Parts: sequence; C-alpha cells; structure tokens
Amino acid sequence: MDPLYWLIILIAFALVFDFLNGFHDSANVVATIISSRTMSSRMALTMAALADFSGPFLFGVAVAKTIGHGIMIPESITIEVLIAALVSACIWNLVTWFFGIPSSSSHALIGGLIGAVLIGGGIKAIISKGIIKVTMALFFSPIIGLFFGWLVMKLTYHLLRKASPRANYFFKVGQIPTAIALAISHGANDAQKTMGVITLGLVITGYQQEFSVPLWVIVISASAISLGTFSGGWRLIKTLGSKFYKIKPIHSFTSQLASAMVIISASLFGGPVSTTQVVSMSIMGAGAGERLSKVRWLVLKEIFLSWVLTIPITAVLAIPIYLLIRLFTH
Repeated sequence: MDPLYWLIILIAFALVFDFLNGFHDSANVVATIISSRTMSSRMALTMAALADFSGPFLFGVAVAKTIGHGIMIPESITIEVLIAALVSACIWNLVTWFFGIPSSSSHALIGGLIGAVLIGGGIKAIISKGIIKVTMALFFSPIIGLFFGWLVMKLTYHLLRKASPRANYFFKVGQIPTAIALAISHGANDAQKTMGVITLGLVITGYQQEFSVPLWVIVISASAISLGTFSGGWRLIKTLGSKFYKIKPIHSFTSQLASAMVIISASLFGGPVSTTQVVSMSIMGAGAGERLSKVRWLVLKEIFLSWVLTIPITAVLAIPIYLLIRLFTH
C-alpha cells in the first residue's frame, strides 16, 4: 500500500485517540467546578474546550519532542508500531470510560508504544534514559499533585483564618480562572502526545526530513482534544466530582490551582504526565488539607489499580494488534 494511505490511517487513529483523550479527561477539568455548583455542565465543558485548544500554542511542544524521539530509537519506529500503539490506547480508554474508572491516556499511549516497539524492534529499540524520564514524570507527578493540593489548601485556610463567610464568594468566582488554567495545562500536555505521533509518521513516510511539529499538526491535534473535552465523559465526571468527598468551591479552587501548577511545569520541561492522576490526587490532597477523615480513601484503591495495570495491559494488547497490521502490510 502507498505510504500516503498508511499516513492517512495513522493520522485518523491519532485524532481518534486525541478525541478520546479529551473525552476521557474532560472530567479532570470540569468535575469539581460542576460538583461545587458554580457552573452548569455545558458551560463548564465549553469553557474547558476553548482553553484546551489554546494550550499547545501557549506552552510550546516540548512534550511532543519527548514522545517523538526520546523513548524509542528512530530506526525502530514504523507506521505499524505507531498504529498498533494508538489502537491499543483507544481500546483501553473506551474500556475504562465504560466502567467509570479514571485511567491515564498518557499511560495507555506509552504502554502501547512500548509493546509495539518491543515486538517490532526488540529490547534494543527502547531508549532506557527516555523511559526513565517518562516513568519518573508519570510516577512523581501524582504524588506532587497530592502534596500541592494539601499545601494550597493549608495555606488558603491559614490566610483566611479570620475571614467572614463572604470569602466563599471569592472561591466560587475564583474557580473560573483556575479551571481555565487547568484546561490550558491539559491541552498543553496531552494534545502534544498526538502531535508527536503524527510528526513521527510524517518523518517515517518521508514527508518530512526531521522531527519538527508543523503548525497544521498542532491545529488538528488541539482541535480533536478540545472537541473531545466538549463532548464530556460523564461517567468519569461523576467519579471525580462526588466519590472522593462532597466538594465545595474552596476544594475546587485549591485542587484546580495545584493541578495546573504541576501540569504546566511538566509541560515546560517536556515531561508527559497523566492529567487524570494529577487532578485525582490534587482533589484528595485538598480534602486531606481540610481534614484526613474527609476523604474516602478506599475510592483510591480502584483508581490506583488502573494506574498500575494500564501500561502492562496496553503493552500486551499492542502486540497482537501489531502482528495483525503486519499481515496487511506484508
């Protein structure tokens, strides 16, 4: 088959993954602001989608470069590898959405890439330094999110220890800019993973000589993830918005602020993090900052299980998908 056709297929699957990423992760951005009854669901999702779109244009494409040539030897990357990774990640995103489990789209894509590259090029095709960088970003970011959620809540309580009940109005209004910042950070980090994959496809098929993300790739990737965000993953919004504890405007404000700080920082340094993990842990950190007993810690068990299983499951799933694709290409 002509390389152009495979490139079109790759871009199609990449945009489906990007849409599902936004659809899956919309809960991260709007769950708390909806649960605190500050904004209607449709208005919140519209605001988040617009902010999501602007993220990649504001904070560069460092994460896309990490995905593009930081974790795999370029010579080992083929169209089959990229498509297998995307299909694997899409399947896992749909499964976890159906059961209302906030899993990581980033983990799913990384796992799919690892599985497909291993079967296609062997262990030597993996860049260990890049895998360590990605793993550290994915592992430490939720812990940092938990800490920052707790810290911001503690500082907020300290600063407002003599405030009147009218301070609640500040938090109700203050959620809007923090939600926008969180949505921008989501677009800045998550949309870039799709950009990296599409740009790799352009290089592999010879339509580009070097890894440099074109403007049109940024536009279509940002559009797909923002459209997915606008569509909204209601099952996950319910999980993040109500299962941890009863969220009030102060919890929404502090958790959104903490999450945005962590994700934007990671985006600037090229670290692909899991928005789902960071936001989930920031929400729990904000609740714990008020009092430890406020948080339903048992809910973390099923979420943690999905975090642990996502990379190995998508890696294993990518192997038969890769072999099936090879039947068509050869």
